[in-house]
Amino acid sequence: MNETELLLAALGGVALLLVWVLVRLHGIERELPQRAADYLEQAMEQQLGAQHREILRDLHEGMARQTDRIGEHARADRELLQRGLTAASMQLSRGMQALTQSVDGRLDTLSGQVNQRLDEGFRKTNETFANVMARLATIDEAQKKIDGLTTNVVSLQELLGDKRARGAFGEVQLEALVRNMLPPEAFSFQQVLPNGTRVDCLLSLPAPTGSIAVDAKFPLENYHRMFGAAGPAERDAAQRAFRVDLKRHVDAIAGKYILPGTTSDGAVMFLPAEAVFAEVHAYHPEIVAHAQLRRVWIVSPTTLMAVLNTARAVLKDVETRKQIHVIQDALGKLAKDFQRFDERMAALARHIEQASRDVQDVQTSSRKISAHFHKIESARFDELEPVPEAAVSSRT
Repeated sequence: MNETELLLAALGGVALLLVWVLVRLHGIERELPQRAADYLEQAMEQQLGAQHREILRDLHEGMARQTDRIGEHARADRELLQRGLTAASMQLSRGMQALTQSVDGRLDTLSGQVNQRLDEGFRKTNETFANVMARLATIDEAQKKIDGLTTNVVSLQELLGDKRARGAFGEVQLEALVRNMLPPEAFSFQQVLPNGTRVDCLLSLPAPTGSIAVDAKFPLENYHRMFGAAGPAERDAAQRAFRVDLKRHVDAIAGKYILPGTTSDGAVMFLPAEAVFAEVHAYHPEIVAHAQLRRVWIVSPTTLMAVLNTARAVLKDVETRKQIHVIQDALGKLAKDFQRFDERMAALARHIEQASRDVQDVQTSSRKISAHFHKIESARFDELEPVPEAAVSSRT
């Protein structure tokens, strides 16, 4: 095929292509509005769908964010509530622990106090029981002593009911008192007087008192009748008889024991019972006055001790007077000895004073000799001074 045919064929193909293009363009022109509308509708739908999806996504994201925020707030509230509950629980636990410790401490203190009070109560109960037992023992002992005292009282009544036994009892008590109060040379017992009577005790006191007789027997039968009387009449009768017995005994003592030129002008009637002495002085003053008139002195153990103390003072004073010249001689010798002591002390003082002066002179010479030695050691012979003769003589 030649080039013309090819060209024609090409042109024919181009023409056909142009026809197709024109036909196609015409179809496109007819379809273009519909396609544009479809495209716009599709674009609008796509845009609305995209916006809808965007809105939904934003809404989902906002809701997610809101949910997250709500969750975070809820977690924060839960944590805050948890912390508050934990703090409250810890505070409550500490409060309960402190309350438990306080209650335990108070219970321990209360238990200690209760135990202490129980121990103290037991101790006081034991002490009370021990005191009760001791008192019961004391009561038992006292009961035994009372029983023994009852026996002794019965024996004493039997003793005092008999004249001989009564006299022996008074003599024993009198002897004990006298021996305890006076020196042996100032008394004698059962001494026989020139008239042949025997006195229970004779006190030998210096002049002008002389020898004093002491009688230890006393009438006690009517005294017992007086306190054992069944009625006032019997008591009055016993009291009158007791008064008569006392007066008769006073007269007997004055007649037997007051001997002019041998004994003192008075005698002593010793009543060994203080109750009898009190009865006599309280209810029988006329007997006391009668005894004083007869120069008979009624004494009890207590008043006899006062009498014996006075007698001992008198004896001591007499002995002191006897030894007064010895004391005077001793004082004279002591005065002479003290005078010699004073003279010797004065001589010793003079010697000490002279020795002190000599020591001072020796110290002065020693200082000068020491100064000379220092000058000799320094080879200063021209400054030497002659040693005083007094110093030399004091050294020799």
